[in-house]
Amino acid sequence: MSTGIIEAARAQGRTLLNEVEAKQLLEQAGVPVSPARLARTKDEAAKMADEIGYPAVLKIVSPQITHKSEVGGVELNLASRDEVAGAFERIVASVKQHAPNATVEGVAVQRMEQPGIEVIVGMTKDPQFGPVMMFGLGGVLVEVLKDVAFRVVPIEERDARQMIEEIKGYPVLEGYRGHDPADIGKLRELLLQVSRFIEEHPDVEELDLNPVFAYKDGAIAVDARIVIGVDGPA
Repeated sequence: MSTGIIEAARAQGRTLLNEVEAKQLLEQAGVPVSPARLARTKDEAAKMADEIGYPAVLKIVSPQITHKSEVGGVELNLASRDEVAGAFERIVASVKQHAPNATVEGVAVQRMEQPGIEVIVGMTKDPQFGPVMMFGLGGVLVEVLKDVAFRVVPIEERDARQMIEEIKGYPVLEGYRGHDPADIGKLRELLLQVSRFIEEHPDVEELDLNPVFAYKDGAIAVDARIVIGVDGPA
């Protein structure tokens, strides 16, 4: 199945997987992600929201659209079938208006997860060292503070622990001013699962999970971005 997703994208000349494809790959590998399903009609979207759970989030799926919110391509906190169906129609109409040349593949349907401490997990390929994983606090903090830790793949339990503990923002994960601490054990587990996923998928050139919501009793990736190589693994 995972090979099929990658090969299908490559056959279409795409190196960027859409969010639904990226999450399906990660789900199959045991990485905790907020499930996303591709709906092509408002009825499909409503049925999928029933299955995934409310409140729901809808996001446009189009290879030409990177910043979905800027074209009215995202609707949040949808509480019922009717709200989902209406949101589907509004998103498609807005995208046709603001990005008339974009190919609309459908709309991603996912559950709106409870907010937690935002962290980021990523991977890029270094010409010398190969796949290198990154961990840090997510959201605007990662861009402003550049507070991240790196390790060469594959990582072991000790590496995962050190990546988490060595960022300057680690006290945020321990809990502060009455906030719940993050489940550090689950974050270590997630890093190890991502490392294994990267090892098993040499096609993957870049990976971003941002944000990952860290809770006191778990962690889940809310958004996922995967870039594959043009010609397959070397």
